[in-house]
Amino acid sequence: MTRSIVAVSASDPLEVMGTLRGALDRSGPALLPIAAEPPHNDVPLAAHHGSELHEVPHSAAAVLRTSGSTGLPKNVVLSCDALLASASASESVLGGPGQWLLALPAHYIAGLQVLVRSIAAETTPIVLPPGHFDTAAFIEASKQLTGELRFTSLVPAQLMRLLETRTGVTALRRFDGILIGGQALPEPVRERTQLLGLPVYRTYGSSETSGGCVYNGQPLPGVEMSIVSGQVELTGPVLSDGYLADDGTLDHARMEGAFVERDSRLWYRTGDLATIDDDVLTVLGRADNVIVSGGVNVNLDRVERIVRGVAGLGDAVVVGAEDDRWGQVPVVVTDVSGARLDVVQDAVATQLGKPARPNRIVTVAALPRLSSGKPDRQAITRAIAERTMA
Repeated sequence: MTRSIVAVSASDPLEVMGTLRGALDRSGPALLPIAAEPPHNDVPLAAHHGSELHEVPHSAAAVLRTSGSTGLPKNVVLSCDALLASASASESVLGGPGQWLLALPAHYIAGLQVLVRSIAAETTPIVLPPGHFDTAAFIEASKQLTGELRFTSLVPAQLMRLLETRTGVTALRRFDGILIGGQALPEPVRERTQLLGLPVYRTYGSSETSGGCVYNGQPLPGVEMSIVSGQVELTGPVLSDGYLADDGTLDHARMEGAFVERDSRLWYRTGDLATIDDDVLTVLGRADNVIVSGGVNVNLDRVERIVRGVAGLGDAVVVGAEDDRWGQVPVVVTDVSGARLDVVQDAVATQLGKPARPNRIVTVAALPRLSSGKPDRQAITRAIAERTMA
């Protein structure tokens, strides 16, 4: 059985929420939320600027187009049951239903889940205007929350900007739960939130798991974790139904390898290197974010985590660049001037060895970012390559 799917612009999250409510109770079509300003070269599902689109599996509530930050974009199919199971599990960890402040785009899973949780809680979220994150707008929006429990979901860059001012910290204190996901939270920032007593939950997950399904290293109720060949795999009721090809049919070829059956259950193979100690997950970085420098494998995510622990580089990005001598080298890219390369190199070499030391620090006016707030690593890597060639 199939059902129809309709495209809705994420420029009006409350309109997305209205369509999503019908998708979840099956009184309306499934939902394809579209970026307010979609990339000109990215046309998911062949004709998303129309209204009615292809038929999709009957269980589907939404199809999300991933950002492609770790590869080519994918059309992720999320069922009604998976989205609601995620909202219910999150609610149980956060202490109950509440009112949300939406500060992330509704066409990404973290933003869409704010709407799902709001529907499940029967509350109306406060919505920030679309576009670049405005700390002043967030601070004012936080004052409009009236729910007994108050929550928001942010990426690290947004949290770090709010922590820069006293009024930002005051706004953060209004929340009973602050979900932080999308990328790793720098250790100095995590330590500061602890000192301030902020209710921060570091979340780990993806569109394929209906959003964050591991909070502060521990799985949500119903979710299980496993390490297979060094990579973390996840299973539970929050799992996606798979991927759609752009013609609207299930993309079995792309699903192979990403979704694996084991012990009569379906597992999602995340592609992230991780460890589990005392039932707590520690993510080390992408298995494919590795360069070979002087014949040695260097995981750039691990280098970046150390670099971000250096004063002033909490928002830096580490990418790989071609090098005549070593083949490839790590490069630190930041929008903050004054960082000392020798300090960075010493910090990295102490933990990972000399081959992992960044070759240079490149300062830019502003780090390119995706609409989700994540660094646009592909754009950054291209820019560094062009500088090298020039």
